[in-house]
Amino acid sequence: MPEEPETPETQEVPKATEAAQPPQVRTLDARSLRGLAHPLRMRLLAALRQDGPATASQLGERLGESSGATSYHLRQLAAHGFVEDAPEHGKGRERWWRATQECTQFDESLVFSADPETRGAADVFLHEIATIHAQEVNGWLGRADAWPVEWRRASDLSDFTLRLTPEQSLELVRRMHELVRSYSDLPQAEGAETVRVHTHAFPRHSGE
Repeated sequence: MPEEPETPETQEVPKATEAAQPPQVRTLDARSLRGLAHPLRMRLLAALRQDGPATASQLGERLGESSGATSYHLRQLAAHGFVEDAPEHGKGRERWWRATQECTQFDESLVFSADPETRGAADVFLHEIATIHAQEVNGWLGRADAWPVEWRRASDLSDFTLRLTPEQSLELVRRMHELVRSYSDLPQAEGAETVRVHTHAFPRHSGE
């Protein structure tokens, strides 16, 4: 299964360094999936990965949630190892949080788990990823006119229909991921912005 941003997750863009390091990847097992598969938790984790350390109050303002709700769900994420304290950012009694990994990898076998709770969590996780992707695309379209024409030309909203075997589809997905990852090693350039890249590949019945 392709790696997902946590969306808003899915894989986040690593900050540039002199020698780029492989991204820190968290592969979900049944327990960690059940701990993450909640819309607000997934959005909190994505916010910390994309924008860096923050407090529960800051995240609440950003996501339109109460600080009590964000604080509770941050503690749940910490219990499953997705976030941790960022004491170097703290002032007084403020508690800052940071993500412990850069991206999450979903194990497709979780969809077929014998445990109905795990199957349910897998369904919540995947549908939330799809929701986040749709919201990000719609958000871009709603704000695109505020960006320079160079960025309008550099954006993409395409789809393709191919005739493939499962093995060929998997090869295509892996090759796309390798290509995207190769750009994470580029040195920071003037004019660079954080760019979100979504990949979707799935079979369809004729007539759908």
